[in-house]
Amino acid sequence: MTGMAKVYHLDLDRKAIKGAAIALLPGDPGRTRPIAEAVSRAYGTDFSLIASRREFTTCLTEALGRKVLVTSTGIGGPSTSIAIDELAQLGVTHFIRVGTTGAIQDDIKNGDCVITTGSVRLDGASTHYAPIEYPAVADFSIVAALVLGAKEAGVRFHVGVTASSDTFYPGEERSDSFMKYKLRRFRGATREWKALHVLNYEMESSTLLTVTSALGLRGGCVTGVVNRGSTGKITANALRTGTENAVRTAVAAIGFFLEDGYGV
Repeated sequence: MTGMAKVYHLDLDRKAIKGAAIALLPGDPGRTRPIAEAVSRAYGTDFSLIASRREFTTCLTEALGRKVLVTSTGIGGPSTSIAIDELAQLGVTHFIRVGTTGAIQDDIKNGDCVITTGSVRLDGASTHYAPIEYPAVADFSIVAALVLGAKEAGVRFHVGVTASSDTFYPGEERSDSFMKYKLRRFRGATREWKALHVLNYEMESSTLLTVTSALGLRGGCVTGVVNRGSTGKITANALRTGTENAVRTAVAAIGFFLEDGYGV
């Protein structure tokens, strides 16, 4: 991508992002502005809304003298791959998903954060960038910064492997789906992932981590726990607490990441 041409879906060009090399990626467009505001408050800077099209809403802010983007990806791998690919075309090199998740392990509570080191690739979008044998792994420097960020923010956190599914209901073996019949491939899946010490379910990390690694970029993921297991409703309080803690962790992590450089 050269000159002032806009990427198709995000409606952004290089001039609009002002040299930003790092992007925070919530799924929900409605979380873009609050995350940008949180970065601005933490680092004494301003923010602005610079584009909004379809599920992709982008704000530009700043931390420690470096421009930072906050771009929503929508739900799932396909739209996440579009956001990463188009941001990469504009020069962004570091990507941190900031979202929500459902816990699998018993010791993980609502409001805790999960910092993903690698993802089980239960998606399809990532296979368009690398074969299924290719691992979905997080960048070590981003993981380290997120750990420091969680400690700085006083957030209880867990570090480990995430199961990343294309679907919210059958792929996460949820019992509250309209489809009561479960395909054989998903029956007992949660029990199996739990036995293999997988921490949580979500829907974007395997795409993000595979795409960033395959393209020579850096990716990471922090999610706030909003429910546990494959049953139970997501309450307003759990959603608020999990979201806030993930954002607090990511905002604090930016400072550690930028202070140490890491090529940004």
